[in-house]
Amino acid sequence: MLIYLVLAAQFESFRDPFIVLAGSVPLAVSGALLFSFLGATTLNIYSQVGLITLVGLVSKNGILIVQFANELQAAGRDKLAAVAEAAATRLRPILMTTAATVVGHFPLVLATGPGAGARNSIGIMLVSGMIIGTAFTLFVVPSIYVLLARSHRVAVREAEPTLRVPELAEAS
Repeated sequence: MLIYLVLAAQFESFRDPFIVLAGSVPLAVSGALLFSFLGATTLNIYSQVGLITLVGLVSKNGILIVQFANELQAAGRDKLAAVAEAAATRLRPILMTTAATVVGHFPLVLATGPGAGARNSIGIMLVSGMIIGTAFTLFVVPSIYVLLARSHRVAVREAEPTLRVPELAEAS
């Protein structure tokens, strides 16, 4: 709820945060919990910290697409063209964020020794959630955007007539 309210203040809309959160968070969390239910880890305090971190990271990917699509719509593009270009343009930053998160947290998945259970829980949640969440976010967020987003086109003003000041004839 807190993330939704912060995003609503950022976007100045209640619809755009819903698009971001509905299109990315449930998929990433379900992807992470899938490995928990398959027995790779347990649902403990460490995995819950990983889930909270995952929600923030995967929301960022959705924010990148929605915010850029809104800017493109304000520049005059229609909704479908704007979200398609936004997803294509923001693909590289999204993949870089995902790769950095996965590579940075993968050693936690392989950790052994004392305290390895805690590190494994956080690592499995973040790595699996980011991979699955990013794969689905790239397709689901644009789809939800096309269905739910409002038009952000700027109204074009009609040309206003200019006032002409009649030239004053010089008295000679």
